[in-house]
Amino acid sequence: MEKLGIVPNVLDAYAFDIDKLNAFTGLYNDLMLADSGLSKLEREMIAVVVSSLNRCYYCLTAHGQAVRELSGDPMLGEMLVMNYRVAKLEPRQRAMLDFAAKMTEASARIEEPDRQTLRDVGFSDRDIWDIAGVAGFFNMTNRVASATDMRPNDEYHARSR
Repeated sequence: MEKLGIVPNVLDAYAFDIDKLNAFTGLYNDLMLADSGLSKLEREMIAVVVSSLNRCYYCLTAHGQAVRELSGDPMLGEMLVMNYRVAKLEPRQRAMLDFAAKMTEASARIEEPDRQTLRDVGFSDRDIWDIAGVAGFFNMTNRVASATDMRPNDEYHARSR
């Protein structure tokens, strides 16, 4: 929060119940900030692609800004928000985002060849777990944000452009 200079509205939304706030922040911090074979940017890219497919206004605004900032590329952030398939990505990132998209749209159809595709571009089984964890977390939080009319902080809109 100090880094952002604001208190994200998502934390205010969960503040009505300290146990829910602690559960949310604990899982978020583990998935998005802990050691991983995925970079912080890659995790934010997953958040944006999942949120794009789910049309989550809050997460697209907040995490789209994070992608713009971490990548130093405002166009990448916008492409991921609109349609990640138009972005020129490394094969590793494309496979990761294709997997996150399939998890979002048709998780019951994920099979071993989908996981093997990730291994073939250098992801370990632990990395696949992390991709799935981040995608699963944002599928859940997108739905909560949409259902509760959670709105992003205005400050996100103008940053890193």
